[in-house]
Amino acid sequence: MTHDSHQDALLSVNHLVTQFPAKGKKNITVVDDISFDVKPGEIVAIVGESGSGKSITSQSIMGLLKSGGTIANGEILYQGHNLVEMSKKERRKLRGKEMSMIFQEPMSSLNPMLRVKTQIAEALKIHVPKQSPKERMEKVIELLKQVEIPNAETVATYFPHQLSGGMRQRVMIAIALAGEPNLLIADEPTTALDVTTQAQILALIKDLNSRNGTGVIFITHDLSVVADIADRVLVMYAGKIVEEATVYDLFENPQHPYTMGLMKAMPTLETQSDLLDPIPGNAPDIANKPKGCPFHPRCPLATEKCVEKIPELNPILNDHSARCIYPGKGGNNHEQ
Repeated sequence: MTHDSHQDALLSVNHLVTQFPAKGKKNITVVDDISFDVKPGEIVAIVGESGSGKSITSQSIMGLLKSGGTIANGEILYQGHNLVEMSKKERRKLRGKEMSMIFQEPMSSLNPMLRVKTQIAEALKIHVPKQSPKERMEKVIELLKQVEIPNAETVATYFPHQLSGGMRQRVMIAIALAGEPNLLIADEPTTALDVTTQAQILALIKDLNSRNGTGVIFITHDLSVVADIADRVLVMYAGKIVEEATVYDLFENPQHPYTMGLMKAMPTLETQSDLLDPIPGNAPDIANKPKGCPFHPRCPLATEKCVEKIPELNPILNDHSARCIYPGKGGNNHEQ
């Protein structure tokens, strides 16, 4: 996919590099020269193992980097405005109102001392300050109903500990929607939930996306949830995008060995758990990445060429790119 024209994009990330300081060493690059777009109403999934850089990508976009993290290069264009050049005050104005985020663990994001209605009302007070208290409380109930919480008037009076994990996540989504954002970033929003609740939250995000036209970045380590929710998928490994495709093309015709490995390790209704084929080895230490393609130590197709340099993200077909010199299922046929 080319990124020369961003006219129809809600968000354009161009050559983003995010680094963190390290004791006695040069900065560690966690997000390494990535580019992608999100169009209005589009759901883009970012998939990868822990340490791939996917969550740091979302924090870079939201301006929520911690531990001394900095954007060392690149630009993040939201509706044509470069977020990287904005002051912290300007970024804060955008957060919640224009773009919002749902986090992995709602219990640590919600205030245990405040009732649900108070927490949603506080978000509304920031984003819609001219509302009267009566209007604000009506909007609180409306938001709870929007995220399909039954008995919204009663649940509004509860404290977080009185809610199930799925209900807490719905409350977090209601808070994220308070400012009516154009872009919603969901960072592993279903990881701590059981399978049934997970499916309900995915369906809710999909429904809100289609109903409100909200652009969504959905971050997950679990490729199996991607098929249900995404329009397009970015697969990340060791800080780089290694494959990008529509969700249909990715599942029908994966091109990168890492993507293929994730699929083989993915349980299905037909697959017995003892027959799953996990990717051998571990993801590389982000501070000591191997030379060349970072996946080569774990790759069944790797040759000496793979150690020489990091491949480019090359187009394979329309809107389908892979960072591999042996892309596609015929990769086993190359010379050893």
